[in-house]
Amino acid sequence: MQSRITHCMIVLFLLFGIFAGAQNKNLVNNLIPKPATPATIEANKKILKELNFNDTLDYVNAKRYLIAPLPGVIKDKDGNVVWDMSRYDFLNKYTPETCPPELNPSLMRQEQLNNFAGLYAVVPDHIYQIRGFDLSVMSLIKGKTGWIVMDPLVTVETAKAGIDLAKKHLDRNFQVSAIIFTHSHIDHYGGVLGIIEPSDIDKIPIYAPEGFLEHAFNENIMAGTAMGRRASYMYGNTILEHDVRSQVGAGLGKTTSAGHSSIAVPTVSINATIEKPYDTPIDGVRVHIWNSPNTEAPTEMMFYFPDFKAFCSAEEVTQTMHNTYSLRGTMVRDPLAWSQYIDQALIRYGNEVDVIFASHHWPTWGNKVVVNLLKKQRDLYKYINDQTLRMTNQGYTMIEIGEQVKLPNTLSQLFPNRGYYGTLNHNVKATYQRYIGWFDGNPANLHSLPPTEAGKKYVQFMGGPEKVLKMAKASYDTGEFRWVGMVLNHLVFAEPNNMPARHLLADAYEQMGYQAESGPWRNFYLTGARELRDTARLRLFAQKNNPEPNRDDLDNMDASEYFQYLAIHLNGLKVEGKEFTFNLIMEEKDGSSTICLLKVENSVLRAYPTVFGGSKYPIVTLTRSVMNDIMIKGGKGAVESFDKAIIAQKATLCGSAKDRLDWTELLLALDSFPFWFNIVEP
Repeated sequence: MQSRITHCMIVLFLLFGIFAGAQNKNLVNNLIPKPATPATIEANKKILKELNFNDTLDYVNAKRYLIAPLPGVIKDKDGNVVWDMSRYDFLNKYTPETCPPELNPSLMRQEQLNNFAGLYAVVPDHIYQIRGFDLSVMSLIKGKTGWIVMDPLVTVETAKAGIDLAKKHLDRNFQVSAIIFTHSHIDHYGGVLGIIEPSDIDKIPIYAPEGFLEHAFNENIMAGTAMGRRASYMYGNTILEHDVRSQVGAGLGKTTSAGHSSIAVPTVSINATIEKPYDTPIDGVRVHIWNSPNTEAPTEMMFYFPDFKAFCSAEEVTQTMHNTYSLRGTMVRDPLAWSQYIDQALIRYGNEVDVIFASHHWPTWGNKVVVNLLKKQRDLYKYINDQTLRMTNQGYTMIEIGEQVKLPNTLSQLFPNRGYYGTLNHNVKATYQRYIGWFDGNPANLHSLPPTEAGKKYVQFMGGPEKVLKMAKASYDTGEFRWVGMVLNHLVFAEPNNMPARHLLADAYEQMGYQAESGPWRNFYLTGARELRDTARLRLFAQKNNPEPNRDDLDNMDASEYFQYLAIHLNGLKVEGKEFTFNLIMEEKDGSSTICLLKVENSVLRAYPTVFGGSKYPIVTLTRSVMNDIMIKGGKGAVESFDKAIIAQKATLCGSAKDRLDWTELLLALDSFPFWFNIVEP
């Protein structure tokens, strides 16, 4: 009897082991990126017939005037890898004809060109660039007493590595004589403290367009958490590997570096037009500078160096169709103004310009080629503007226009006009939004149900989850990936733990990613697929990587901006019907103090910098560092931070016991902004 029981147990264990092994195998298989389907293979083959891949001028230009390659992996002071271009070496072995089916051949071409990394000359003996050290490009202009550095990359570590390479190969005594921020995006100023010491900031002139700090803070602080999370999708820089089925680049560059960002307050604010440019020499170098606002950034400027016949377009002219709306989330840009600024530069300098370089990609040389590039990108952005408005006035909606607008061959056949970063589809939608807004005029879309509630209703009306999944699988098999994505998104929001739905939705996103010509589109699809399949890995990654607002940015915000950032943390319903008033004295890093009157009324927090309400209001004294902790942690974390600061004698509250309770209630009403909020699930 015992032997029979033992035998039965062994059989059961074996059966359980086989079942568990099958389950584990299925689990592992669902986590592995799938190969391209026949529909994706066919879609990517069509690209080979649409474009002239025999045009190799960009390869010539991307390699031209190489002085020294990127020396290797860039690490931070703790030994963490900040930048490693070798991750992308696998791309170099392919030709358009041998491009893997999981990669759009046009995007492969762009990312091969983005692979060229090192120190390059633009105008020998005068202008140089550090390329492939980050998402952006750092330019070096030789001045009379030192070097003018333009756009010092995203992080301190990559900027320092670039300057170290320049010291080795250009000038052993390399000294920064001036700094230029072409615009307000972090990839053009974040590495500034990698090229100069903090103590030198007040000694070196820093040029930037008018409004630089305001817009830098608005983007990176006010909406910074949301933009940062979405940027992790856009650049594929969190949980994706680097191979032909994962992240290959971002079109504008490879991705963003993983180091430490910084900021410096400009000392020279530029407000000029191309008709009357700022033309005071910088360290002996003649340059014309003019503003081009509301284009690629809310505040931006372009440059012409007359002695070198060199035009720096910042990001108005690059080797890709740019974004009139960035998928990470930004204010919508003005394609008409964008086109007009390019046209103005063409009219003024087109007869003489010999080279154009930008804050991304490689330069273009030769007057005829440069003029052709300027004309084609000028007309690209005006075409987007004009055709969107033409169809808007015919009653078409944003989505309909995005589907129907096509570029003429004269524009679409130029590689720099391809949608490697921006796309025609989402740029058209952005232009519609700029003029008309989010509402398409259909009452059904005026007050739609939220995704989870709508998802449940859709699934119910379609016959239940099993039927939806069965029909979605049939659509997937016929290559209708966009439709599968729409349908299964409803099912996942209705039933987030429905693993077959999650996995099939991930499969559909993956195929759309493989077909994408745009680096950001590919990264969005593939990151979404990975998060749907591998939530455990995402949670583990989130535990180890929890980004916070850049404290350098918080420390450099002026009082009005800083307290407005405090105001957006307030959960208004938690203080409904309450009124609080506090005097706030905040000690700054330099030992000075910022005085402010804080008032909460009608569930809104208002701040009045430089106003002291007098002895009738409680006085809260703390350092800006403590205030940063309070805002970042929010709620109970804010109270704990303040209590610890009192114990450490970094904060005080002079007032009654009720005042202390009111202050605590205010701190408890401050929300934190967790980075890893859900995107592809409720």
